[in-house]
Amino acid sequence: MDETSTLPGHHQDLYPPDDDEHDNHDCCERVVINISGLRFETQLKTLAQFPETLLGNPRKRMRYFDPLRNEYFFDRNRPSFDAILYYYQSGGRLRRPVNVPLDMFSEEIKFYELGMEAMEKFREDEGFIREEERPLPDNEFQRQVWLLFEHPESSGPARGIAIVSVMVILISIVIFCLETLPELKEDLSERIHVTTGNTTIYYKPNILTDPFFIVETLCIIWFSFELIVRFFACPSKAAFFKNMMNTIDIVAIIPYFITLGTELADEGNKEGKGGGEQATSLAILRVIRLVRVFRIFKLSRHSKGLQILGQTLKASMRELVILFSSAVYFAEAEDKDSYFTSIPDAFWWAVVSMTTVGYGDMYPTDGEEQAQLLNVSHQNLASDTMVERGSSVDASPPAGHLLFSPAGCSCWVTLVDLLAPYQDREVSRALKRMAAAGFP
Repeated sequence: MDETSTLPGHHQDLYPPDDDEHDNHDCCERVVINISGLRFETQLKTLAQFPETLLGNPRKRMRYFDPLRNEYFFDRNRPSFDAILYYYQSGGRLRRPVNVPLDMFSEEIKFYELGMEAMEKFREDEGFIREEERPLPDNEFQRQVWLLFEHPESSGPARGIAIVSVMVILISIVIFCLETLPELKEDLSERIHVTTGNTTIYYKPNILTDPFFIVETLCIIWFSFELIVRFFACPSKAAFFKNMMNTIDIVAIIPYFITLGTELADEGNKEGKGGGEQATSLAILRVIRLVRVFRIFKLSRHSKGLQILGQTLKASMRELVILFSSAVYFAEAEDKDSYFTSIPDAFWWAVVSMTTVGYGDMYPTDGEEQAQLLNVSHQNLASDTMVERGSSVDASPPAGHLLFSPAGCSCWVTLVDLLAPYQDREVSRALKRMAAAGFP
């Protein structure tokens, strides 16, 4: 037996529609729509609110009319039509039923010709990133250069440049972490002094000959070249500086030039510098070099996933591990008794702190107030991340239950495996059991 959805009101006889039905019949005439055997009943004036759509245009819907049954028949998805009909009844509000997949509902929107505005609103409500219109330069040469460096999907060479850029960024990040290892780093705060009579001469290592500095120089050459080319090829110089990604690019290369300027200035004056003034200079230089960690966000230019990270840091854990590991390492670099001898060694502290486990085997010892503030801030960020990942598994989890995404497990297993050489075996096994149980 057919099931009918009927709007309140007095019943009226149904008339077969024609091309002039709006002129010949009352606007309150009822119309029956059959969706794969499920019958819906509504008024013509409800459909007429959107005359450009399939149901709202008499000429478009005429080909689906069944004169024997005096109804319109559509062999379409039943659950989707509840939302389609509500779109007309509510004056333009579109909500996808929870039991209808995204791709299927998108096809229904296209079939019923609800228009691009309805489609864009639907995609926005579902959390899709809206592609903004990106203007191109008027000059042909500038346009080609801009497409080459700014739009990797435009051509094969553009994709190749994007791959090179990603590789250089990754090399820069790896070098930034490796140079803090005790076996490899050349401590800039180390000074060799020779006392002759009443004169003390201070020397510090020359980083200009350091292999890490040379590799970083090559990376900076590419970053600078890429930034300059995009600046001269961009369609709007004002919009270029307002773009957050370009700001990150500029901030990522500034520490190098400050470090280079400081080293060149010290080359001509290697003596006569007081210990306190030297320590202050090194502290400032260390803070400036810390800014290099933000190069990790340069990857968001080439990744849609990291663009979401740029909008909300809560969506990422691995980047926060590097960020806070770097911060705590440089904060404790002056303390000889610090547990953090390198950035990779600080990864463990960041992981156990952000997962709110906190074994206490590693902790900041210098500047307790700053360390507590850092600890609380990144625990809050990490906790929000886990809640967000949990909500992505099930849109409506049972009350009192928090479901965690299995997709996050591989990340933690990988981190645990990487950190295993640094930690106790029992601790590593415990983390692996947590990851296997679904802990993000």
